[in-house]
Amino acid sequence: MASSGGSLKYRRVVAKVGTNLLTGGSDKLDASFMSGLVAQIAGLRKQGVELLLVTSGAIAAGQEALALPKGRREVALKQMMAAVGQGRLMHRYQELFDKHKVVVAQALVTKGDLDNRESYLNVRNTFEGLVSLGVVPIINENDVVDVREIREDVFGDNDNLSAVVATVVHADLLMILTDIDGLYTADPRKDAAAKLIPRVERIDAAIESLAGGTGSVRGRGGMMTKIQAAKVATAAGVPVVIANGHEKDVLTRLVRGEAAGTFFEAAASTADSRQRWMLTGIGAKGAIVVDDGAAKALAQEHRSLLPAGVRAIEGQFARGDLIDIRDSRGGRIARGVTNYGSAELEKIKGVRSADIQKLLGYSFGDEVVHRNDLATFEGIKAG
Repeated sequence: MASSGGSLKYRRVVAKVGTNLLTGGSDKLDASFMSGLVAQIAGLRKQGVELLLVTSGAIAAGQEALALPKGRREVALKQMMAAVGQGRLMHRYQELFDKHKVVVAQALVTKGDLDNRESYLNVRNTFEGLVSLGVVPIINENDVVDVREIREDVFGDNDNLSAVVATVVHADLLMILTDIDGLYTADPRKDAAAKLIPRVERIDAAIESLAGGTGSVRGRGGMMTKIQAAKVATAAGVPVVIANGHEKDVLTRLVRGEAAGTFFEAAASTADSRQRWMLTGIGAKGAIVVDDGAAKALAQEHRSLLPAGVRAIEGQFARGDLIDIRDSRGGRIARGVTNYGSAELEKIKGVRSADIQKLLGYSFGDEVVHRNDLATFEGIKAG
């Protein structure tokens, strides 16, 4: 949806801001930063930009209100801080946006809200309706009822949530704002020779290896989760930029197409809605590990996955579930809807398709995952 005129390059964007930015590294919300952020969003909204904000900060706001000591990590306590802080965080945003006469809407999302295709579409329709009315959706993980994100075993902060939102609404750009300038050749806090990488054409193992560790004690996402988010969004056809949120007018400049941070190019062709849902990984139940031949056939030739290429099964899942497909080195190469459950695959992995009937006593087809039910991270090609 690039603009047909004027100085705006992108018309529908998702912006993600994390805890470190919202607190300025302190133990409370940074009023000055939030005010500047809102002013930029309001200015863009009035120019016709459809902007959705994915924000962290509920737990930090709750900690501030309760004056609790730093460093406590119990899940139940974090849920309580989120319960106290979410309303306070939203109240701050609402007061700031009211000054610009911009209406906002709170959207608290859990993994379960997007686990299946129907609920995925319901969420999409709600967001579509809000932006069509000129409303700015303010989106956060619902930490009060969904502990998986707090435990850090699913998404890791709101980075990947922002990628999901960007794919759901078919955004023109995902902006992940952080407290460093982007992706570097090394950790700039430890290596003075580290250089900023201005543009990434493809997220491969070499790029992923540069992501380093996890993050600070305040934020749950580090550069690794940002790269993971960028991989999901770009595979679905959404370009991503990771930039320093403290830079002056950074949102406005990025929407105009100015260079800042690290820009990740989108896949050459965009995914359709169903492929976008698969690429988000929401509701994925397990994984299949394939050999090198199958990995090449999936990623480069856009072929179906046959049982002969399956080497191992991870987790438990049923026929019709969404699953990850990984190569022998653990790299995620695709996601798809499986024709066979994990117990069935344990019996037919590595065999010829012609032997499925003999081993199981029935067959749901020659393919473990048909190419029409598959979305790869190497660029999308319709099956």
